[in-house]
Amino acid sequence: MENQLGYESRQQSENDPLYALSSENNRLESENIEMKRTVNFLTTELDKHRQPPFIVTEILSLSENNQAVIRLPNQNNFLVNVSAECEELKVGDMVLNDQKSLVVLRKINLTKNFPVENYVILNGNLKHTWKDIGGLDEECQKVKEVLELPLMKPELFKEIGIIPPKGILLHGEPGTGKTMIAKALAKETKATFIELVGSELVQKFIGEGAKLVKELFQLAREKAPTIIFIDEIDSIAAKRVETGTSGEREVHRTFMQLLGEIDGFDALDNVKIIAATNRIDILDDAILRPGRLERHIEVGAPDKKGRLDILKIHTKKVKLEKGTKLEKIAEITPGFTGAKIKALVTEAGYSAINQDRTTLNMEDFKTAVEKITTKEKTYEVLSGTFN
Repeated sequence: MENQLGYESRQQSENDPLYALSSENNRLESENIEMKRTVNFLTTELDKHRQPPFIVTEILSLSENNQAVIRLPNQNNFLVNVSAECEELKVGDMVLNDQKSLVVLRKINLTKNFPVENYVILNGNLKHTWKDIGGLDEECQKVKEVLELPLMKPELFKEIGIIPPKGILLHGEPGTGKTMIAKALAKETKATFIELVGSELVQKFIGEGAKLVKELFQLAREKAPTIIFIDEIDSIAAKRVETGTSGEREVHRTFMQLLGEIDGFDALDNVKIIAATNRIDILDDAILRPGRLERHIEVGAPDKKGRLDILKIHTKKVKLEKGTKLEKIAEITPGFTGAKIKALVTEAGYSAINQDRTTLNMEDFKTAVEKITTKEKTYEVLSGTFN
C-alpha cells in the first residue's frame, strides 16, 4: 500500500509544471558550467597562439646598469636591457628575449646548445671487456697500467708522488681494435663512456665547436669517472698551417679549446682521455707533448697467435664442422685485422647459409678469405684510378 502511494506521489510530481521547469533549469545550469570550462580552455589556447615567440640567447657579459651583452643564434651580439623582474643572471646563462626590443625577460634552464648527451654511453650499455679483445695482450696491458690503475687506485699514486698521464693516443690502421680497447677500459673501471669523432667537433658557426668541447668536458666531470674517446683526432689536431680561411680558423679555435680543457683538469681526476688516429705523422706536437697525450700506443695488425685468439672469440657461438681448424685459418689470413677477421666469420656464415647448412667448414672460410681479399684488391685498384 505504501509503495503504491509513493509511486502515485512521484507521478504527480513529474506531471507538475514547476517540477519539470526545475529539472530543465538544473540541466541548463550543468551545461552552462561545462560550456564555461570549454570557453576558458579555448581562450587560454588562443592566448598561446597570439603570444609572439621569444628568442633564446646566451649571456656574454653583464654591466652594472642592468644591461647585458647577448649572443643571438646567428652569432650577432647586442647590448640590451634586462627586465627588473628577471632573476639574477651570470655569464653563460641561456635567457628568453623579446623579439622586437631584445629585452631579457627571464632565465631558462637550458645550459647546452648542443645535444652532448647523445655522445654518452652509460657503463651498463657497454658490452666489451678485456676478455673480448684478442691479439692485443701487450697493448691492453699498457692501457691498464697507464689509465686503469690510476682510476682504480689513485691513492697509490698520491702516496708515491707519481703523476700519471691524463690520456693516451692509440694509433694504427683501421679495424685493429682501438675503439674496443677504450670501451673495455670504461667497462672494467665502471666509468661513463663519451665517444665522438673529431670531425663532429668542427661546427658550422664560429665558436660552436669550442663550446661543444667545453660542454663535453663539463659533462664528463659531472658523470665522473669518465672515459672520453675521440676517434680520428687528426681531423682537428693536425699540424697547423697559415691558410687564413674561416674554416681553418674555426678548426684552430676548437683545437685550442681542446688543449685548454686537457690542461684544465688534474691528472688524478676521474676523467681520462683516449684519442685514436690512423695518421699520427700529421698530428700537431702540441697535443703530443708531456702533460697531454704523452703516451702513444701502437695498435697494429695481430700476428698468427693473435689472429687465432680473435677467431676463437668470434666463433664462440658459431657451429663448426668437425675438422675445421682455426689454426689453419689463422695461417691463411696474414695482415688481417680484428675487424677483418670478424667480417671473415660473417662471410663464412653466409657461405654456409647459401648451401642450406647450419655449420661452417674449412671451405666456407677459404671462400670468405678469397672474397675479402678480392674486395680489397678491387678497392686498391679503384683508389689508384681515382687518385
